[in-house]
Amino acid sequence: MRYLLLALLYLMSGVALAAPTQPGKAYLTLIIDDLGQNPARDSRTLALPGPVTLAIMPDTPHATDFARQAHRAGKTVILHMPMDPATGPYAWHPGTPLPELERRLNAALDKVPYAVGINNHMGSRMTAEPVAMAWLMGELQRRGLFFVDSRTSAATVAAKSAQDISLASVSRDVFLDDVRTTDAIAGQLQQGIALARKQGTAVLIGHPYPQTLEVLERELPKLKAQGIEWIEIAQMIAERGNRAMPAHGKQGLYSPARAAQ
Repeated sequence: MRYLLLALLYLMSGVALAAPTQPGKAYLTLIIDDLGQNPARDSRTLALPGPVTLAIMPDTPHATDFARQAHRAGKTVILHMPMDPATGPYAWHPGTPLPELERRLNAALDKVPYAVGINNHMGSRMTAEPVAMAWLMGELQRRGLFFVDSRTSAATVAAKSAQDISLASVSRDVFLDDVRTTDAIAGQLQQGIALARKQGTAVLIGHPYPQTLEVLERELPKLKAQGIEWIEIAQMIAERGNRAMPAHGKQGLYSPARAAQ
């Protein structure tokens, strides 16, 4: 709850908090995408220890029920917003008029109650659209929601659009399960841990695949012993001060105007 209050204060401020990571600290945040499709996998994800952020798809049969269940369990819920090349009734596509994008966003948020932010599901084409992304970030600012750029494409302008208006935001560093074997997923988790040690923070995204959940159930309880502090996504946003990882943009800042400040 204290991190949610921090996030609300941060969002209301309208400015990026210059909160550098404490020297010697290694912070990690974990998001699980594509939830709402399978009650057994959703429940298994909910049972993971620690502050897992749950990204729920609006066009799934259990989206609303699971969002309520997750909220009751004290978990952070975000909307996993479908974006082109994703399809379906909520998906955003290049060339769609802004009023229709707004209608789909409203409908998606209605399906996922208690969402305090959103991230993109797929979206390699849509997140490269500067006009739509600028509108989205302004709308999220108005609603008091944060944005997570899943970085499904190097051409994304989503994080830059968020930084341009000082919207509370963060970007993904590591995908855990592009390769769905336990060995590969464990290796990606170790890559995320190494990155957290190197740059102070790492944002990881995974999916509720049986192999991913098996690795997380086994490895997450070991993080503290490895010197990794697993934190809520709101705290990660504050720690990073809206910056992406240093390799993205100029020291994590995409906007030249802000990078020069």
